[in-house]
Amino acid sequence: MATIEECRTALGKFSDNMQGAEGDARAAAALDRSVSCHITDLDVTFTGRMTGGRIEVDQTRPGPPRERAQIRLAMAGDDLVALVDGELNFATAWGKGRVKLEASLLDLFRLRKLL
Repeated sequence: MATIEECRTALGKFSDNMQGAEGDARAAAALDRSVSCHITDLDVTFTGRMTGGRIEVDQTRPGPPRERAQIRLAMAGDDLVALVDGELNFATAWGKGRVKLEASLLDLFRLRKLL
């Protein structure tokens, strides 16, 4: 099972990857939205903001998200690490229910280019 620190590192790596995105993916990465990522097996939530082509994590709190972010992710820590390392395909994981993504319909259309 991935640790909280491994999950934080994975989110940082994902943020770095977003910053290097090009074309349509770069436009999706440029959104300015609140973000939460609930790591279900650790029962911890990272909250922050997607802005300037990066995800800036400001808080790590125990339990599910306390506030409703504009973009909400939920998954196991191992799945987060595998997604960022390219070992798990987002569409496959989402289709199997291993990853949950909630956002407005417009944001979902934009994010599909990034994920």
